[in-house]
Amino acid sequence: MNDLSDQSTPSNGSGAPGFPRDDKSLRWLGTAAVVSVGLVASGYLLGNGLLRAKEADRAVTVRGLAERNVTADLATWTISYSDTGADLGTVQAKVRNDTQAIEQFFAGLGFPKGALQPTGANVSTYTDQGVTRYTVRQRLALRTNDIPRAQRAVARQFDLVNRGVLLEEGSGMAYTFTKLNAIKPPMVAEATKDARSAAEQFAKDSGTSVGAIKDATQGYFEIESRDGESSGGEWGASDTPYKKVRVVTTVSFSLN
Repeated sequence: MNDLSDQSTPSNGSGAPGFPRDDKSLRWLGTAAVVSVGLVASGYLLGNGLLRAKEADRAVTVRGLAERNVTADLATWTISYSDTGADLGTVQAKVRNDTQAIEQFFAGLGFPKGALQPTGANVSTYTDQGVTRYTVRQRLALRTNDIPRAQRAVARQFDLVNRGVLLEEGSGMAYTFTKLNAIKPPMVAEATKDARSAAEQFAKDSGTSVGAIKDATQGYFEIESRDGESSGGEWGASDTPYKKVRVVTTVSFSLN
């Protein structure tokens, strides 16, 4: 009779009979599980990151316009006149008389004496049929902030012609608006507000909403004649005291 107490059953160490222990297989299974979890997490994070990036790229770029009518605050008038003759003394005397007539003209309109200043004079000669002829040219400049008075002077400039003063081509009043820096900030704000209104309309049509500004570019400020050019095409911004300032901004808004 065999002794049953001497017989034993193979065990895997956990008490379960019949299965040999394989530590290498267990380690492989554990590693595979960790890798799988990592891949799932990485895929989720990558997909979520791409989604966030796609949402960040949602934007609309629009332009905003701001315009403002202004009146010039500086008027400058360069007055050129000359006389030509064979006798230099006579020519010079004529130019001096013209200068006095111009000074009297502006004084009669109420301009202070310092508003009119000489800016240059020159003498040139040429020969006509063997006779030397002299041309004396004089330039005066008017500078004033009294725009209405400057306009009255321009309207009556033919009074100078009646006094014998022949104004040369290029003698004209120029009106300048010098306070552009003072209106730049509010105009940029107006243009940006106008751009946001356009973006909000776009967002409304596409079922989204407008977020923060992503990027913005300020355009150039332009000063034009308020009433446009004359029919001859020669009427420019400097020829009139009534001007229009405009600026266009380009703004990119994020879309929520």
